[in-house]
Amino acid sequence: MSHSIKQACKQAKNAAFRLAQMESERKNQLLLALAERLNKNKARIAEANQKDLDEASTLLAQGELSQPLVKRLNLQGEKIDQLGNYLAEVAKLPDPVGIRQYAMRLDTGLDLERVSCPLGVLAVIFESRPEVVIQVSALSLKSSNAVLLKGGREAAHSNRVLWELINEVLTQWDLAGAVALMESREDVQALLNQEEFVDLIIPRGSNAFVRYIQDNTRIPVLGHAEGLCHMYLAGSADLNQALDLVFDAKTDYPSACNALETLLVEEKLAPQILPQLFTRLQNAGVELRVEANLLAYGTNLKTATEKDWATEYTDLILSIKQVAGLDEAIAHINRYGSGHTDSILTEDKKEAETFLNQVDSACVFHNTSTRFSDGFVFGLGAEVGISTNKTHARGPVGLEGLVIYKYKLRGSGQKISAYGGAKGKSYLHQPLPLQP
Repeated sequence: MSHSIKQACKQAKNAAFRLAQMESERKNQLLLALAERLNKNKARIAEANQKDLDEASTLLAQGELSQPLVKRLNLQGEKIDQLGNYLAEVAKLPDPVGIRQYAMRLDTGLDLERVSCPLGVLAVIFESRPEVVIQVSALSLKSSNAVLLKGGREAAHSNRVLWELINEVLTQWDLAGAVALMESREDVQALLNQEEFVDLIIPRGSNAFVRYIQDNTRIPVLGHAEGLCHMYLAGSADLNQALDLVFDAKTDYPSACNALETLLVEEKLAPQILPQLFTRLQNAGVELRVEANLLAYGTNLKTATEKDWATEYTDLILSIKQVAGLDEAIAHINRYGSGHTDSILTEDKKEAETFLNQVDSACVFHNTSTRFSDGFVFGLGAEVGISTNKTHARGPVGLEGLVIYKYKLRGSGQKISAYGGAKGKSYLHQPLPLQP
């Protein structure tokens, strides 16, 4: 067990207790102070990120790093400007802590309520994208949680400088340790044994990585797994709109977890759209892997294999399959998808509703790009990840996904033995207003 990780977890637990006592306005002031510190140190951030980019280029040439990871690493220009905006936007959001969710009068002088409260100490493990440091820190502090961050080695310089800037402010606010940075694989191994201090682990990565974390810790895990996203082109889809949306979903940011990976096309639509679509995508550098019966619609196509239907490329690669109709499309998505984001393009509203109701994914869309699946876009301020779980939080995880609740019962000397039985008292079970 790493002594330093255990100490960091203890410090985070103490900081979480102090955060839980902070009033909403004070937390907002903290976030704005962090934004100001970042805005004053853009050159320092850019310099650190450039070191990562330079080292990543070497690793890419040596085959030790993938192109998608390198693309996600870039934190220059407008992306640096956006860092302070994440903090400012989260500061504007309502405080998720202390919300009265349920209230019931059990008896005269015996009132029960359920109130939202922080989880405590989070641990977020992620690859590449250094802006995650800011997004996760903003959401954690706003929801009164401390957080331990572990980024990938490819973003080591960027992650460290961002954490140093955050920690400088937190130290001034007597909150040192509220955001901690882990920097080695050994740290992660030690973390998995810290159930005494850590309340939730959020791993962002492949399904295999998420499963490894789940199998090697007793700490609850909220998995941000692969984004194997689909789009289904129904026979009634608007052709021009479909061409644009498929192109957007695949090429806008192919290394994103919400980028399109598999396109399903209704059989009767294939001859009308695929020749144009293939040409447009290939002109943008997209490698197409298609079913054998679709090879006639283009040139320089690769034949898709069973493995392609279960692959998240995070690159300019797209697999394409022809289906008989809606039922087959839904069955394919539910079999091969990762439960992340899937979209249908159709002018038939009934068909769209069937898709939205029957596809078993966290985010299901109609007539729009899969790329909209994002916490900032959804108005959550930012996100700690997109959960494909079905417990506690699902989809883009913002502030609401970082709180839990507790029941508070206020009495006036009541005894449980006085209730029930032939002669016992009955409970009133009278609902009370959520606004006391």
